[in-house]
Amino acid sequence: MEYNFDQVHNYYERLVFEEVARRAHAPEYEDYTADMLADVACLSLNRLPARYVRHDVDMMFYLTEPERQAMQQALDEVMQFSFALVRERTARATR
Repeated sequence: MEYNFDQVHNYYERLVFEEVARRAHAPEYEDYTADMLADVACLSLNRLPARYVRHDVDMMFYLTEPERQAMQQALDEVMQFSFALVRERTARATR
């Protein structure tokens, strides 16, 4: 029997990567390096629950509107925390 797990992924990965890329263009984050942005993504993913799916559309189909809102709120909170922590740690390391 052949196994194929290529489609299995953490649903939050795409959301986090897109949000980090979107925020990286904001004036308050334009001084973040590529390494800092990668750290923000890793830190964010480690603070969110793992939600593994094969197809993103399946996840959206089964979520209720309150669940979608809760996920978006969690994503927003984690992004704020992660960007702030990476900035603080980077500043501390360069002193």
